Amino acid sequence: MTGYLVVFVVAALATYLLIFPVLGLAKRIGAVVQPDTRRVHERPTATIGGVAMVGGFLVAMLLAYVLPQFRSILHSSTEGLGVVLAAVVMAAVGFLDDLRDVSAPAKVAGQVLAASILTMFGATMFYFRVPFAGVVVLAPSIVPLLTALWVVAMANAINLIDGLDGLASGIVGIASLAFFVYSFKLVSLGSLSATSIGPLIAIVTLAVCVGFLPHNFHPARIFMGDTGALFLGLLMAAATSVVGGRTSDVSGETFFFFAPLFIPFVILGVPMVDMIFAIIRRTAKHTGVSSPDKAHLHHRLLQMGHGHRRSVLILWAWTVILSGFVLVPLFASQVNAFIPVGLAALAVMLFTLFQPAIRERTLAKPLPSFRPRGTASRGEHVRPRR
Repeated sequence: MTGYLVVFVVAALATYLLIFPVLGLAKRIGAVVQPDTRRVHERPTATIGGVAMVGGFLVAMLLAYVLPQFRSILHSSTEGLGVVLAAVVMAAVGFLDDLRDVSAPAKVAGQVLAASILTMFGATMFYFRVPFAGVVVLAPSIVPLLTALWVVAMANAINLIDGLDGLASGIVGIASLAFFVYSFKLVSLGSLSATSIGPLIAIVTLAVCVGFLPHNFHPARIFMGDTGALFLGLLMAAATSVVGGRTSDVSGETFFFFAPLFIPFVILGVPMVDMIFAIIRRTAKHTGVSSPDKAHLHHRLLQMGHGHRRSVLILWAWTVILSGFVLVPLFASQVNAFIPVGLAALAVMLFTLFQPAIRERTLAKPLPSFRPRGTASRGEHVRPRR
C-alpha cells in the first residue's frame, strides 16, 4: 500500500495547488460561468477546474512510472500510456466545450476518439463473467464498439450529475475509493493480475477528486466544467474496463449482483440512474438527449426543500451505501453483514423524504407567546388576587 499512498498524496496535493494558477487562467481567457435560469449558482464562477485535475493526474502517473513498485505495471505494458493519452484527449474535448459550446455530435466524436486510443493501447476489457452464464469472451471486432459505448456512457453520466457544487467530484471520489478497495482485494485473492493498472487509476482518480473538492464544495470557487467531468468519466471507464473485463472467478463463486461486470453500475448508481431518467425524460418530450433541463436528481432534492449542501450530502450518502453493497461480500460471507448497510439505506431514505416536511412544519408553527404573570393581553381581564 505504500506506493499507492505516496501516489495518492502527491496527486491530491498537486491538484489542490494547481487550482490557483488555473483560477487566474480562467479569468484571463473568460472561462467564467454566469448565473442564469438553468443553473443554481448565484455569482459568476470560474470553470475549467478540470485542468488542475489533469495536471495532478499527469504528475501522479509520472511519479508512478519511476517508482519501483509500479515498474511491472507501467513498464511491461502500453496500457498506462494509452490511459494518459486518452485522458488528455478527453479533457481537451471538454476544455473546448467549456470555452465555446461544442455540438453534441462533435463531443461524442471526441469521446469515441479517446475510446479508440484505449483500444489501440490495450486498455480495455477482454472478457467478462455473466452470472449463471459463465465467461463471455469478446471478439476482437466487438471490443472497439463496446469500449466506445462504455466510455461515452461513463463520461456523460458524470457530466450530467455535475450540477451542484462538489456533487460530481464527491460521487466519483467515493466510487473510485470503493473500486480501489474492490480491485486491490481481487489482486490479493489472485482473481486479478498483479500487473493490472486498474487499482492505480482508481487511486489517482480518488486523489484528484480529494484535491479538487476543497475548492469546489459549496460555495464553489471554481467548477470542474466539462474538462473535469469528461476526464473523470474516462478514468472511471478505463479502470472499470481493465478490472471488470479481466477478472477471473472470485473465491470460486460467481455471484449474480456482485459480478465484476456490474460493479460500475452499482458504485456509480447515482449518476447512472440520473442519466437513464434524463434520456427517458427528454425522449418522451421529443427534445434532444443533450438538451439541458432542471429535472435531475439534485434538482428534485432542491425542489423537495433540501438545501444546496444537504442535497449534495444526500447523494454522497447514497453512493456510500451502494459502495457498501459492493464491498460487503468481499470481506464478509454472512448475510447479516448487509444489515448495517440496509439500515443506513433506510435512514437516508427517510431523511430524504421526510426531513423537508418536518422542517417546514417547524418553521410554520407559531412560537408560543410569553406573558409575565399578572399581565393580560388586550381584551382580557386579570382577576385580582385575594
